[in-house]
Amino acid sequence: MLLQGKNIIVTGTNRGIGKAMVEVFAQQGANVWACARKPSEEFEAFLQQTAAQYNVTISPVYFELTNSDEVKASLRAVFAEKKPIDALVNCAGAVSPNALFAMTSIDVMKNLFEVNFFAQMYITQLVSRIMSRQKSGSIVFLSSIAGLDGDPGQLEYCATKSALIGAMRKLAHELGPQGIRVNAIAPGLTDTDMAKGMSDDLMRQTIDCTVLKRLGKPEEIANAAAFLVSDFASYITGQVIRVDGGR
Repeated sequence: MLLQGKNIIVTGTNRGIGKAMVEVFAQQGANVWACARKPSEEFEAFLQQTAAQYNVTISPVYFELTNSDEVKASLRAVFAEKKPIDALVNCAGAVSPNALFAMTSIDVMKNLFEVNFFAQMYITQLVSRIMSRQKSGSIVFLSSIAGLDGDPGQLEYCATKSALIGAMRKLAHELGPQGIRVNAIAPGLTDTDMAKGMSDDLMRQTIDCTVLKRLGKPEEIANAAAFLVSDFASYITGQVIRVDGGR
């Protein structure tokens, strides 16, 4: 199996791509710390069922992304387990109203940067310290093709995803000497709650712009992440992998 025995922290695991990552990583033999905002019976039942099905350990970890005290306390509990941390996948994030720049308040922009950029940086800073002591690790950020190509509207969303790519490239240089690889995935439009909020016309236009003429599946994004955190990607760092159906 691709990830046999690896221990991986994944954020944003209660739905969508993050949830698919938990299942794909478990299927490939990894133990997972599944980070989410708050507990629910449905979420914990999913984790228990997935762990039993693939004979791995999946532990829920709860914190509010923008509450640094909660993040620090929750990750300290993870570190206290004294297990090697082989990978961190920063999957959690938020979207913004689909408004043009002139109609978007600075407060909306700041709030989105808090979730999509600064929270990711704080989590990465804490985890990378452990990885530096280990002299090994893999970090993956979930960016977006919007952060590469730009789209009409949602300037602040595109900007946060671009910022992740810039940070990823800098971190790849800084952490590489410690044996830590840092990469990003830029998904195209994927069958998640974000896609469900699109108008039919915009959905058709977006699908028509792809070679494969369909939405991506969450597990297809998770498969790319599984490869990047695996030993098969041991010489890949500082890269953005587009998983967009040939946009």
